[in-house]
Amino acid sequence: MEDKYWQRPRAALACNLDTNLLRAAHPLFAAGQVEALEWSFDALFQSPSVPDWFRALIQAYSEEGRLVGHGVFFSLFAGRWSAEQQQWLDRLKALSEVYRFDHVTEHFGFMTGADFHKGAPLGIPFTPQTLQLGRDRLKRISAAAGCPVGLENLAFAYSLEEVRRHGDFLEQLLEPVNGFIILDVHNLYCQLHNFEQQANDLLRLMPLHRVREIHISGGSWEPAHHDPARQIRRDTHDGAVPDAVFELLELAMPQCPNLKYVVLEQLGGALETTAQQQAFQQDFTRMHRLLSNSGKAVGKPVSRNEFQAPPFTLEAIPPSDDTLHQQQRALSAILENSISIEDARRALSDSPLSGTAWKVEQWEAEMLETARRIAQKWKGGWG
Repeated sequence: MEDKYWQRPRAALACNLDTNLLRAAHPLFAAGQVEALEWSFDALFQSPSVPDWFRALIQAYSEEGRLVGHGVFFSLFAGRWSAEQQQWLDRLKALSEVYRFDHVTEHFGFMTGADFHKGAPLGIPFTPQTLQLGRDRLKRISAAAGCPVGLENLAFAYSLEEVRRHGDFLEQLLEPVNGFIILDVHNLYCQLHNFEQQANDLLRLMPLHRVREIHISGGSWEPAHHDPARQIRRDTHDGAVPDAVFELLELAMPQCPNLKYVVLEQLGGALETTAQQQAFQQDFTRMHRLLSNSGKAVGKPVSRNEFQAPPFTLEAIPPSDDTLHQQQRALSAILENSISIEDARRALSDSPLSGTAWKVEQWEAEMLETARRIAQKWKGGWG
């Protein structure tokens, strides 16, 4: 039976149909430490079959009210509505009739790639037009899921101005559906390092009353293009959780009065060896211990109505923004095909993004290089 009251956030695991991940997580399940599951449900949309035992695992957490869904491929801010987005919503609606999601989330931004359903999510300009588009898409997710909906803050940004405006834009975006935020503290760690900021300064810019879930994960370092002595932090989910991220978790939790879940994420490809699996188990145990020790300092009694969307209407035809669509296609092509930062700069200056709200002229060189690497790594998709 679902808890009517909870005194602290639940220790959750980002769990998908991945052999390495499930092997690493098995001792955690056996010890009863995994108090909730976050399932990237759309990762299985193309799977020809799903084993019965995996369905049973998902169903068990569903029946306890401890299953949350995390989308990857919707591409919330794609300028042009696509058949793939409608199919995504239809599949989410069907899944929501089988499993009871306590909430469903997606990533902020749009996916790179020619069809905007491949690649990795990157940011968009914060304009009235993108705000209207994002609000419409969130309403459609809410209608399909029938439960609270939320968005994850991005790790990547082109400029410090974008970092500073992100929280306010999220607040405006989520307000019509009474949505919530996944505060990914490793994403925050990336921004703290890459833009030389202080944790409390950035936390103050986020609407922390909307945080219902926190993510922790590891990542990687890359040498800066122009200064190899400088390191750029990347949210690659392929390493152990740094001590600094655990410190951010401890700092953020007391400031998030509606926090319900803390989730450990790691890619199965980074859990191949016994040492990697043991480090993953140690990270989860450390996270679980932090939450257990938090006691009544975090969390509160909740009702099923928390973060429920108020009544809203949907346009019969999903709105599109052809200008944004053309800009996104141009940006994806430049990032995926440019051979250097200088080449990308020249292409951007001759593109439909020049002199627009994207402010490409102000993008930091190292962040542009990071965007190039992200787009070129994932342009064929996540498979």
